[in-house]
Amino acid sequence: MSTTICQVMGFLVSSLGIGGTIMATAMDTWSTQDLYDNPVTAVFQYQGLWRSCVRQSSGFTECRPYFTILGLPAMFQAVRALMIVGIVLGILGLLVCIFALKCIRIGSMEDTAKANMTLTSGIMFIVAGLCAITGVSVFANMLVTNFWMSTTNMYQGMQNVQNRYTFGSALFVGWVAGGLALVGGIMMCLACKGLVPEESRYKAVSYNASGRNISYRTGPYKGYEADPKSRKGAGYEEAPRSEDGRRSYPAKYDYV
Repeated sequence: MSTTICQVMGFLVSSLGIGGTIMATAMDTWSTQDLYDNPVTAVFQYQGLWRSCVRQSSGFTECRPYFTILGLPAMFQAVRALMIVGIVLGILGLLVCIFALKCIRIGSMEDTAKANMTLTSGIMFIVAGLCAITGVSVFANMLVTNFWMSTTNMYQGMQNVQNRYTFGSALFVGWVAGGLALVGGIMMCLACKGLVPEESRYKAVSYNASGRNISYRTGPYKGYEADPKSRKGAGYEEAPRSEDGRRSYPAKYDYV
């Protein structure tokens, strides 16, 4: 798969994932009333992140938003925050990815800059997908806990079966959307490798001595031996040596 195809496919898959995340966040069917033991009912209730709705048998539906923030459970607010963070990161990643596409040339943008932007958008998509999956999973865990608590209370005669809630369609949309955003982000990170230009590498050659303990002494070149007489100028006389091997030079100036 070429770099351009991988990058474009990652962009399309991530776009579907972010669009699905937005749709799941706006849906009102995060939790629906369980009708397992009571399939015929005059009222059907379902809830979302922003409001709860009641649908009657006549087809009339009434929705009421949550007018409080502090009155909601902490985990419920955490799910809201995760979904919003995922949407914001996904939208930013889409904007960065549009300018990073290899098939789109903007000015004199180099391939290195496009590679960095592709990697950045891929990381944003991955984080957005993880936020969506985590938020939906936390809400599903809340539903499972409340469901079994309601079931226990029902068999003890303390609560009616109509108060039990089960998974809604928004949860499945959120899971699929988060997975698409995650896969698209991975594809963008893989496409970043093909956009990095290959740099020319020069191999350095190191020269090492053949032995460790090698001493070098300076001396005349073997192929050329200088004539000592040619180095002596006119009037040059070699000074005699003393008994200890040192040369004795006559004084240059005579003082009277």
